[in-house]
Amino acid sequence: MVVIVGAGASFVGISAVHPPTAATASTGSVAPAADPPAFNMRKYTLDAPSSRWVVVDKLRPLNPRKYEPSDLVRVSIPRTFSATIRREANTALTLMNKEFVQSHPKYGLVVHSGYRSYATQKAVWDGDYTLTALPGYSEHQTGWAVDLAGKNGKCAIYECFANTTEGKWLAANSYKYGFILRYPKGMQNVTGYQFEPWHYRYVGTLLSIEMHNRNIKTLEQFFGLPNAPKYGVGGH
Repeated sequence: MVVIVGAGASFVGISAVHPPTAATASTGSVAPAADPPAFNMRKYTLDAPSSRWVVVDKLRPLNPRKYEPSDLVRVSIPRTFSATIRREANTALTLMNKEFVQSHPKYGLVVHSGYRSYATQKAVWDGDYTLTALPGYSEHQTGWAVDLAGKNGKCAIYECFANTTEGKWLAANSYKYGFILRYPKGMQNVTGYQFEPWHYRYVGTLLSIEMHNRNIKTLEQFFGLPNAPKYGVGGH
């Protein structure tokens, strides 16, 4: 590393910034940087419904099935209904929307759905196993998931949302705020659900950035869990 000091362009060499160690003084070479620590796959549990890394799919129902988060707050960005999500996810969502609007002043994100209770999920389940989860099997019940759209309402809860300004920005940038696109295109055999470009899941930046850097699209693949195209024992 070379540091330029002032307009006179004097220079400070790397040895001035990092004095040579005994290992490098005799040769003048710089020791290689230490490898970064390995990613801790067990930092958070995948099973407890309160965990930001909980994996919920057709083979992994919530336990208990009627779990209710204890820290729900009303979402701080525009919403179509009185949506709530978990406090940590709301903080990240608020920042994500703020920075999206700063770069796209004519646009903005809207929450169509956040937390849904067991009873609510039972009421909204439409019989389509590839679009709607059974109660007790829904990410929305964890309080970590949101369905997003643009404030203009274009392609809300439709696949064409992926081609909107909001959809493209979310797909490219949501990982910076701790969110992942939970049901990517072409992954129905893994997740059990059709492409849902509006459904984002908060997992925290530690995991979202790691998944982005390794180009791994689903939680099942990242954690080496079985594909979940169909419900297991106790499901349908």
